[in-house]
Amino acid sequence: MKTYIIRRLLLMPLTLLGVTFLVFCITRFVPGGPIEQMMQQQSMSALSGQKAGSQRGDNNLSEADMERLEEQYSLQEPIITAYLQWLGVLPKKIFISREEFGEIGGAGEEDKEDEYSGISDTHTRINLNETGEQVVVVRQDKDSGSVKDAFFSGTPSRKASSEGWTVDIESPMDRAERWARRMRQTDNTEAVRDKARGYAWRAVMYKTSFDGLLQGTMGNSFKYNEPVWDMIKERIPVSLYFGILSAIITYSVCIPLGVVKAIRHKSMVDNISSVLIFLGYSVPGFALGAVLVVYLGARLEWFPLCGLTSPDFADMGFWQQAGDLLHHTVLPLICYVVSSFAITTMMMKNNLMDNLSADYIRTAMAKGVSFRGAVIKHAFRNSFIPIASTLGSLISLIVAGSMLVEKVFDIQGFGMLSYQALMDKDYALIMGTLLLTSFLMVLGNLLSDIIVAAVDPRIKFE
Repeated sequence: MKTYIIRRLLLMPLTLLGVTFLVFCITRFVPGGPIEQMMQQQSMSALSGQKAGSQRGDNNLSEADMERLEEQYSLQEPIITAYLQWLGVLPKKIFISREEFGEIGGAGEEDKEDEYSGISDTHTRINLNETGEQVVVVRQDKDSGSVKDAFFSGTPSRKASSEGWTVDIESPMDRAERWARRMRQTDNTEAVRDKARGYAWRAVMYKTSFDGLLQGTMGNSFKYNEPVWDMIKERIPVSLYFGILSAIITYSVCIPLGVVKAIRHKSMVDNISSVLIFLGYSVPGFALGAVLVVYLGARLEWFPLCGLTSPDFADMGFWQQAGDLLHHTVLPLICYVVSSFAITTMMMKNNLMDNLSADYIRTAMAKGVSFRGAVIKHAFRNSFIPIASTLGSLISLIVAGSMLVEKVFDIQGFGMLSYQALMDKDYALIMGTLLLTSFLMVLGNLLSDIIVAAVDPRIKFE
């Protein structure tokens, strides 16, 4: 058993790497990312007359803004490199500063020797983003793009500290190829060449830092500009609240009900309960939620329409807060448990009926064991084994919540956060919620195996 658990634990990181890498690749290929969203917002603002200067037609993002967005989410990097940066295996570029060498088209002019007092086609001044210090980058060979003296502060006699800084030289073709990848024009060679004619050589200075999953960070949300992990921690308690309540109610009601239905098969209790649970099973939880909101919330005004608490919740006393929370909990909780009632109840009933008709039950009763004792001591434990195999998966449901139910009732839980991340195409938030959900699912499968081995003595993981 110990060897099996260790082996499964060692396989968990590989499984999570495969799942996250697959989704990471999908997010890079699917259109509608941060740059496209910003461009759409700019266009909508210009059409509505809210953006100053829209009459002049400057309603698009500047290329510098697009480059900053690309660098924030490593969109300019190859997929493998960007994924390793998200993991924290490779460093990211930070404090990026850039400036062109001379004027556009200045590569054909003669070099100007003015002791760096101005900007020529071999020198440029850059203001460092971290310290605000102004430095001068010197390009010795315009064809190779090599750097003679990395940078100077003001004059050649006052050299700035170069510790931690890296200087890259970008050619016009490098910049044009980056534009082509951004605009999905990589196959249009002529367009890339035309774009390169409008660029000048450029110096880029930056530092590098490891800032990824291994360092305990998941990045910032594009939509909300908040750390992803902080957003997840804020939403998990809400989903835990509903998940734990729904699990307790489901198993405390369905297992005894399944036993009663098996013992009193084809009785009135069995028939009526079967009709009710299958009626609930046939209606999806989110659809039932919409009906309950319309009739019990809007029309009859018995329950609140949305949210988990009232706006004045903070000003209430303890018992008033408890009553208000319970009042808001009733409808969403019904939608959480309604679909699982039928599955758990009928699984318990059918398994128990199969075991009650088995030979070992008849043998036990022939030896003097009462019917009640045969059910509780023998049949029930064997009937519970299939249900025990699903207990581990409860951990993902308890934490992750129900995306659609939370959407219907506007409950800001983890499921709602996952939905918002998908709708907003928020790369960092998608990866954060996916990682937690995948981890809980893999952990739940392992717990299911352990629970089954504990319940069923016939199973040995050797």
